[in-house]
Amino acid sequence: MLGKAVKTAINPTRQEDYPEWYQQVIKAADLAEHSPVRGCMVIKPWGYALWENIQRVLDKMFKDTGHKNAYFPLFIPKSFLEKEAQHVEGFAKECAVVTHHRLQAGPDGKLIPAGELEEPLIVRPTSETIIGAMFAQWVQSYRDLPLLINQWANVVRWEMRTRLFLRTAEFLWQEGHTAHSTPREAVEETMKMLEVYSAFAQDYMAMPVIKGEKSESERFPGAVSTYSIEAMMQDRKALQAGTSHFLGQNFSHASGIKFLDSAGKEEYAWTTSWGVSTRLIGGLIMTHGDDDGIIVPPRLAPSHVVILPVLHGDEGSSGIFDYCDKLAAQLKAVQYYGRPIEAEVDKREGRGGDKVWSWIKKGIPLYLEIGPRDIASDSVFIGRRDKSRKERFGMQREEFLGKVSGILTDIQNNLFERAKAFRDSNMKIIDNKDEFYDYFTPKNKEKPETHGGFALSHWNGSAQVEEQVKKDLNVTIRCIPLDGEAESGKCVISGEKSGRRVIFAKSY
Repeated sequence: MLGKAVKTAINPTRQEDYPEWYQQVIKAADLAEHSPVRGCMVIKPWGYALWENIQRVLDKMFKDTGHKNAYFPLFIPKSFLEKEAQHVEGFAKECAVVTHHRLQAGPDGKLIPAGELEEPLIVRPTSETIIGAMFAQWVQSYRDLPLLINQWANVVRWEMRTRLFLRTAEFLWQEGHTAHSTPREAVEETMKMLEVYSAFAQDYMAMPVIKGEKSESERFPGAVSTYSIEAMMQDRKALQAGTSHFLGQNFSHASGIKFLDSAGKEEYAWTTSWGVSTRLIGGLIMTHGDDDGIIVPPRLAPSHVVILPVLHGDEGSSGIFDYCDKLAAQLKAVQYYGRPIEAEVDKREGRGGDKVWSWIKKGIPLYLEIGPRDIASDSVFIGRRDKSRKERFGMQREEFLGKVSGILTDIQNNLFERAKAFRDSNMKIIDNKDEFYDYFTPKNKEKPETHGGFALSHWNGSAQVEEQVKKDLNVTIRCIPLDGEAESGKCVISGEKSGRRVIFAKSY
């Protein structure tokens, strides 16, 4: 006998079609949509409010570590990009190029480009070269260092296969750029910002991450070393959620960032860069979302609480609205994790059930349904987004006001622990090549996105091994974990000696 099918707000479910589930969650939550420009997106108010909260928190973390915001041009002369050979090679295929500076009407009346530029301009894919040119003007003496700069901006990378938030031709991000007088200071900065990203991901996004160093083939073009935080999504793929690069003196030599040290000797500066982008929103969706939509961690939620008046016709609506408005004002006077609780009253017309589900799909942490009986007993009826709708509960209004901050904290912690348990249960130590290949080979060819997870395996340091598993399985080394201990073993692919384990996974 077949069991009764469970109705979900999002179709298909994660199990049925994970990539399509992801797209439908974004649509149902009204986060973003495709723009008329191929590969670009329009971020809608609920999605942009998420980005604003990400921005707000990170901006404070950057300023607390001594960084200041600035802004640099969108356009980069082609010659600037050519100064650093590895850099131009790494980004050449992704560049959007401006070659003309005006339009004029053609013979058929259609507009055609005119006024060819003397030098083409690149729409920034990243800003190391243009910022390096400015740093070269700003830095003259060791007294000008360290120079700690961040910018919030957009960048363009001409992606052929795009997916909202995860990979679009234009996206929003921040990029930090710093210059130092010694390599030790620059390395310390690189690791400090990796820690900032890790703390943000875990403390605010409730997304467990692994910190590690990238292999040479996965390194940022032109960097001496690249570090990242890696998170596991619910399809068990990895998401690179932030990167921090020690650039050595490579970009200083290319851009001429020189200074006189305390002895009067001319030296080249040691530089870093680091960044995160709107792909964090994609990571948030895929870390916490369920078959009813996105679930937003309270510390980043655009609104913490929605109050839904339960109306039966127009009778008594004004009294219910008054009660709800008063409750919203009382909630806004309560602090949660350093900011007032954001509460709103949904007075839209429409069926009560439809409104409830619209907020569930948006992932709001708490939703309250308040009708005449609740008002009569001075109570609230509460739903938690991290729990089933069947687990709603009642509470006296004053008690709720005293406990709401704690409830939000419990939701935040629950989301983190749930995501961590999922990740940990899908990490496996693998020392056998056949087992390794079986782990990453889809069991269902119709759903190739479903595979193993994170494999903790030995690696001999060879690029040939990386190339082989990428070609055979579309698997890469996500990082060499910083907290991984030295351990003698044999490379899972080649059988050669290895000194430690790395994380292999499929990725976004």
